[in-house]
Amino acid sequence: MTTTTAAPPAAASRSGLGRLTATELRLFIRERVGPIWGVGFPLLLLIIFGSIHSFRKPQKDFGGATTLEIYVPVLIAFTIAILALSALPMVLAGYREKGILRRLQTTPMGPVRLLTAQLAVNFAVTVVTVIAILVVGRVAYDVPLPKQPVGFVVAALLAAAALMAVGLFVAATAGSGRAAQAIGTILFFPMMFFAGLWVPIAQMPKVLRYISHGTPLGPAVQALQRASGGHWPHAQQLLVTAAYAVVFGLAAAKLFRWE
Repeated sequence: MTTTTAAPPAAASRSGLGRLTATELRLFIRERVGPIWGVGFPLLLLIIFGSIHSFRKPQKDFGGATTLEIYVPVLIAFTIAILALSALPMVLAGYREKGILRRLQTTPMGPVRLLTAQLAVNFAVTVVTVIAILVVGRVAYDVPLPKQPVGFVVAALLAAAALMAVGLFVAATAGSGRAAQAIGTILFFPMMFFAGLWVPIAQMPKVLRYISHGTPLGPAVQALQRASGGHWPHAQQLLVTAAYAVVFGLAAAKLFRWE
């Protein structure tokens, strides 16, 4: 006679979350939009910028650093922003529009695990892309790795938390997947401008620099640049980024609708 032992509820829950995360990752890759924009496009920009000879020459305005060294943290912010403001809210708002969240509420899986799986997928893709940018920059264009790695990781995690909180807020308030995509796009370009994608923050007029300091990505990029140069990020830069994560995270939790 044989007996079967049921898995403990906690173990079953972790197993279910793991399968759901793997499924969401397969869907993310299958859709192709996320991998192309969130992974491929930042690497393409790095290759384009790295191919410009003047971008690899030390500049007095940047304290002897090259323009490419200044742009690597901006490209990392670009990766985080495009995943958090485009892929994440579009998927979640689309799930709500199709009734997937409502149906999940009636299953043991629950919508909270779906949110956790979505955040895990986007964090994982962000980590892979950041590592790829740093490795390609170092190997192909001799861009130094961050000289203050702990500060760099802290700044990157806070930037990801802040932007994904904004993305969840968009998903909470948008009426459809298409509306979420539109709102995310409207937010993306101004944020990237003040992050220094088109004009480095140090070369902006004074008024624009002040505005940049108050946006989610301006302080995040400056913190990443300081850590890349070997300095711990300013407390103000980390606090502003953390404040966005807390405020928009709480607002998203309060306003999020499952159906």
